[in-house]
Amino acid sequence: MGETTGQQQTGYARSMMPFAQLEHLPRQLRRPAVRDLAWTLLSPPLLSAAPCPQRHPLAGSLWVDHPQQLEHWLRALDADDGPLQAWLATLTSRRLGMYYERLWQFALHHAPGVELLGANLAIREGGRTLGELDAVVRDRDGVHHLELAIKLYLGPEGAGTDRDGWLGPGCHDRLGNKLAHLGHHQLPMSTSAQGRARLDSLDVGALQAHVWMGGYLFYPWPTHAEPPEGANPHHLRGRWVRRPAWYTHAGDCWQPLPRHAWLAPARAEATDVWGTARFAAWLHLLPVHAPAQLLVRLVPDGTGAWQEAERVFVVPEDWPCAPAA
Repeated sequence: MGETTGQQQTGYARSMMPFAQLEHLPRQLRRPAVRDLAWTLLSPPLLSAAPCPQRHPLAGSLWVDHPQQLEHWLRALDADDGPLQAWLATLTSRRLGMYYERLWQFALHHAPGVELLGANLAIREGGRTLGELDAVVRDRDGVHHLELAIKLYLGPEGAGTDRDGWLGPGCHDRLGNKLAHLGHHQLPMSTSAQGRARLDSLDVGALQAHVWMGGYLFYPWPTHAEPPEGANPHHLRGRWVRRPAWYTHAGDCWQPLPRHAWLAPARAEATDVWGTARFAAWLHLLPVHAPAQLLVRLVPDGTGAWQEAERVFVVPEDWPCAPAA
């Protein structure tokens, strides 16, 4: 008997890029939440070498051996997203990170060969919350504590390899700080005395802790920056530009992308696409010191819809506006 797709993969590919052959699927789907779900599961991580262990949350699922089953599941949801919408309806937070975690939890709940033992497990001591475990799963490789993060970082104008130079659009988050917090606080939480007490109550024994960080890295324009240390060569990317330097080419179709839609590449029906006059009016009314705005350039895809071709953060002239905490 020949090897399956999953068996042919190296250990690294299985743990980091188990569904590389499905990378174009999110653009083929129509429903926004299903596109976000597909993007969450199929997009590459920001880093290939990180100071803390990384593992794709579905690396131990049977979908790895039969990726066509994952594709079939996603396409079925695109035909009827009722189950996904019902799942998301219980989400009370509007934070992008919570939405991202909820999408992962939906997938882990449905993935064959994976058992979601707990999600957002609060770790407490003496009535004080020390933190929480994003997800605890059991699969064919054992039990895993997963920390899930969605991040968009803008690179410095210069070398760029120092992770501390990569900032969130609001200037209050650094890639270096986030990795340090994951490695020194969040991942060790499951092996702390308080974490073990919480896991023992769920009858969870030995486990391994891993992080999975998806997102985009944005490079300065018109200057240049090198990727941060350990960046995945296949990471998703965009550009950032200061407001006074912003311009568009004649005929380009740009429009702002609301925060809740920052995951999957944007898709719009022709009736929802902004014209150049509407975009120019929006940009004219945008306050000079408005926070960073994520814009997308849309192009027709030949089916009547428009698809994202590029994304750019437009930032104030004095960006970065404050030191990251």
